[in-house]
Amino acid sequence: QVQLVESGGGLVQPGGSVRLSCVVGGNIFSMLPMGWYRQAPGMERELVATLPQTGSSIYADSVKGRFTISRDYAKNTMYLQMNNLKPDDTGVYYCNSVVSSRRAAWGQGTQVTVSS
Repeated sequence: QVQLVESGGGLVQPGGSVRLSCVVGGNIFSMLPMGWYRQAPGMERELVATLPQTGSSIYADSVKGRFTISRDYAKNTMYLQMNNLKPDDTGVYYCNSVVSSRRAAWGQGTQVTVSS
């Protein structure tokens, strides 16, 4: 059973940056393509960035140009660099496969709060 552990969130001022990490306790390749999801208060979980098996990463329009998804397969870790943060970026961030049949149980996520 693959386990997912997200970390790196916190309280950030508007315009600030933060880098999230997702450690995959298992075979990361079996979960590709993977993505970062965001769940804002009172909202459905949404996919904001996708790391494909090959080719370019894919971003939601709301984060394009500000977020960058990357990975270090040697460390079984995926990252999300978040720059120029806005209050609308506030939420709990989760990582998981974007293919439902490959998903592991959701981790606890990491809270990002963008506020002055």
